[in-house]
Amino acid sequence: MTAPKPKLVSGGHRGAEAEFGRAAQRWKLEQTTLSFDGHVMEWPMSVRVLAPEELAKGDVSMTIVSQRMGRAYHQADLIRRVIQSIYHMVTDAYQVFVIGKILPDDTVKGGTGWAVELARMFNRPVWVFDQERGEWFHWRGGRWEPDTPSLGERPFCGTGTRNLTENGRAAIQELFRRSLGEPAA
Repeated sequence: MTAPKPKLVSGGHRGAEAEFGRAAQRWKLEQTTLSFDGHVMEWPMSVRVLAPEELAKGDVSMTIVSQRMGRAYHQADLIRRVIQSIYHMVTDAYQVFVIGKILPDDTVKGGTGWAVELARMFNRPVWVFDQERGEWFHWRGGRWEPDTPSLGERPFCGTGTRNLTENGRAAIQELFRRSLGEPAA
């Protein structure tokens, strides 16, 4: 009997999400890419299009998002749908892995930061690979602590910046390798 394998839940965006998808394919993991009408993806693998009623479950006031994240968002209609789809990525997962940048106020730069905020609110284990510092951090005890994560056996969310660097790409590959061994040929 083989051990259960984790499943990737992501959004297929250019950068980190597409790289998580490529890694999942390389390691032969099941994956679901969440989408919505008008969503442009780099990685359209195993797509599940969220209906407007499903998206509405993740609806939150953009004022609240802006206050929580400490920044304003433009293109409100598109950002709202992205925020709504991130809700589903996080709630469908048991762990959240993010590639990005931790800011001095402990939020994570960009729209990706909303996945981190939701993970913290929903008590999901969350790790961020800070591309500038070149290391993983785990949110624990109300602060970011350096940590070396691994994938569990349950669904996980893989998300992050569109501006993926080589060390961010390597961090994703190492996360999979450390957790699952070498990919099958």
